[in-house]
Amino acid sequence: MSNRGPWYNNIRDVFDRKADIYGEVNRMKRIPIGISDFKEMISGNYYYIDKSLFIKEIVEDGSKVILLPRPRRFGKTLNMSMLKNFHEKSKEDTRDLFKNLKINKYKEIMKLQGKYPVIYITFKDVKYSKWEDCKEALESLVKDAFMKHRYLLEENFLEENERLIFKSILERKAKSVDFMSGLKLLSEYLHRYHKEKTVILIDEYDVPIQSGYIYGYYEKIIEFMRIFFSSGLKDNAYLEKGVLTGILRVAKESIFSGLNNLEVCTILNDRYSDHFGFSENEVEEMLKYYNLEFEMDEIKKWYNGYIFGEKVIYNPWSILNYTKNFKSGFKAYWVNTSSNDLVKKVLTKANDTVKRELEDLIKGKSIRKQINEDIVMNEIDKGAENVWSFLLFSGYLKVVHEELIMGRTYCNLKIPNIEVVYLYEEIILSWFKGSINTDKFHILLKSLITGDIETFEEILSEYLIKSASYFDIDESEKFYHAFVLGILVALSDTYEVRSNRESGYGRYDIMMIPKNKEDLGIVIEFKKVRKRRKETLELAVENALKQIVEKNYKQELLDLGVKNILEMGVAFEGKEVLVGKI
Repeated sequence: MSNRGPWYNNIRDVFDRKADIYGEVNRMKRIPIGISDFKEMISGNYYYIDKSLFIKEIVEDGSKVILLPRPRRFGKTLNMSMLKNFHEKSKEDTRDLFKNLKINKYKEIMKLQGKYPVIYITFKDVKYSKWEDCKEALESLVKDAFMKHRYLLEENFLEENERLIFKSILERKAKSVDFMSGLKLLSEYLHRYHKEKTVILIDEYDVPIQSGYIYGYYEKIIEFMRIFFSSGLKDNAYLEKGVLTGILRVAKESIFSGLNNLEVCTILNDRYSDHFGFSENEVEEMLKYYNLEFEMDEIKKWYNGYIFGEKVIYNPWSILNYTKNFKSGFKAYWVNTSSNDLVKKVLTKANDTVKRELEDLIKGKSIRKQINEDIVMNEIDKGAENVWSFLLFSGYLKVVHEELIMGRTYCNLKIPNIEVVYLYEEIILSWFKGSINTDKFHILLKSLITGDIETFEEILSEYLIKSASYFDIDESEKFYHAFVLGILVALSDTYEVRSNRESGYGRYDIMMIPKNKEDLGIVIEFKKVRKRRKETLELAVENALKQIVEKNYKQELLDLGVKNILEMGVAFEGKEVLVGKI
């Protein structure tokens, strides 16, 4: 008979409990991973968190056009599909989709169900690296919108020239200007046919704009979008209501130039704040349904932390994925849903100030920044405020305190949760792993913490030679702060990494404090060779070490009980590096 002790029985109990729960989950309502079609959600056996009062708020909103920027995977497409199914006049009766939802209690609102013609377009998949492919995809979406209403060709009310344009769009032979004017043309035809104004729904409107910024056809996509949206949403007599979703506002792009009937509700506004993402009560109810309520505290650490308006919001994509895959434990589901190319590009090009403050954020601190809600896409990386605004509205930061001072918005920002910390760490480590392989990266770190400066210098030199695609090495501050961040995230289990802190009689560049006081404590001072003073690498290293000694930087380590201390000077001249130690 096995004598494994009580610990074994406890583990077995936990495993058996999770196994039982897993079986129950499979017998309950299905978890809607990737289900963004409202009709499929309601008609299928899916667990649905009722967001139908979103319809009421849209209907009662006096604005003609409403833009609702929210982070990706927070339910934008599903909500837009719900609006479509509610408003759309069709041969199929869709009223039953709403009979068990909260909106059904509002009889005056329900009178509008199925009343209007609807144009629905989603740009969520328009992510092309070439303008020609992007343009073709945009025109194809316009064609699809016309195709859905091709019954208009069967009637005689269209003029001959209108029929020709309609057919040319269906055949993809129309002029570019006809595709760009597609919203206006189709809304007019639908209004005349149905004797009702048209509801226009545009989902993820800024996805093509982001691709244009990343892949270098920014000006072309802006020109297309400006004409496309202006024709359909500005002074359109055939428009009942327009609703757009995306991640960023980007209003200064003049995409919505002159659109004086536009209301924008970002995550800083309280309006519409609880319709995207899950509230704490909604998460608790869902976990209770699937018998997972005992995981609530850990779920808060991983997927909570967002503040929309004045409401605490959970990441819905991560909650759904965890609920379905809870046997696998907690993972970074949301940050792994796309390549995060735009975030990587913005942070890689960011200045040394941004990287220094990112260091504080990763340590759990907050930073205070002015927030700009009107982000200009091609200027994101040209100012620190733009970078922080972009990261906030994209879901990579949260607001912990907000103030309005002389018409300007200032926010204290923090990283929302463990899942997003994981993303920042992956981006930072990619700066190194993109230039040297993983094994050498680990050797670089090991040589540093063991005091093997010869190996450290050799691999660091190799990294510098190969890292031109990431940083301008002549701007040593950019490299320096990226290096600090790399050490911070890679050695966080064994070291506390500090930078630009006072110790002794000055400020050191890097101090690495071992959590085990018997391990090596490290002080590093960086120096860039000053050619005007005819300085050499050797002299720069000597000056760095001299500064460490004169300023007595190691005193902080000594005060903390660290006795084994390495003092290092690192000098740069272009891509050449020299390391010295005391």
